[in-house]
Amino acid sequence: TYYTPEYQTLDTDILAAFRVTPQPGVPPEEAGAAVAAESSTGTWTTVWTDGLTNLDRYKGRCYHIEPVPGEESQFIAYVAYPLDLFEEGSVTNMFTSIVGNVFGFKALRALRLEDLRIPPAYSKTFQGPPHGIQVERDKLNKYGRPLLGCTIKPKLGLSAKNYGRAVYECLRGGLDFTKDDENVNSQPFMRWRDRFLFCTEALYKAQAETGEVKGHYLNATAGTSEEMIKRAACARELGVPIVMHDYLTGGFTSNTSLAHYCRDNGLLLHIHRAMHAVIDRQKN
Repeated sequence: TYYTPEYQTLDTDILAAFRVTPQPGVPPEEAGAAVAAESSTGTWTTVWTDGLTNLDRYKGRCYHIEPVPGEESQFIAYVAYPLDLFEEGSVTNMFTSIVGNVFGFKALRALRLEDLRIPPAYSKTFQGPPHGIQVERDKLNKYGRPLLGCTIKPKLGLSAKNYGRAVYECLRGGLDFTKDDENVNSQPFMRWRDRFLFCTEALYKAQAETGEVKGHYLNATAGTSEEMIKRAACARELGVPIVMHDYLTGGFTSNTSLAHYCRDNGLLLHIHRAMHAVIDRQKN
């Protein structure tokens, strides 16, 4: 019942395209149906509680299957999910269903999410980035040209004082902003609070000497969400205009919490994509 080629997708459906490699002997239609079932209302067996709800309203549907050109035993399964399956404003909940347990399903040798279409009816339940490029230009008072910045190197190993010296030299030399690298958090050789203080000192010194607004992206990524917000709050109190976050390693829920905090407190938020290649580089 989860393979429904006659189904006409709705404008409010979330549409996913999966590259499916079924186990030997498993028809592609069965594999596609299994993906739709396991990522929505189905399970490995029939349960009596199926009769207590309207599965036709809530179930995912595999509505089309096509072979992958040049790849033996691989198919693209297109699955439609009704909007009510997902909590509003929660990337975590959406991905828990669509790229969750289904990837361990025994009927499949391999599974890859190739594409995802999120309708406006769902995307509008998210606040989105706290600020856009225009607000960043307004805060830095830089218009009519690209913003020029750099990442401090070596990214690991410098003391907080020497790290701040590098920030000052870059900003004094003409850059608009400098930034922490993705794995600069709070290591023994440079604790986060020391880094924040020395970078802020360098920022204000460069601003005073150049007469320009400068910025430094302070990485607020931490081991807990509470610590992350504490670091962002410290950056705000110091008057730094922007913080950054490693959103994949930090987690979708933490990232959303930080985006809400930045929106409420006038902080710019820079997102680093560390770990993305683990997800999207290998095409098979």
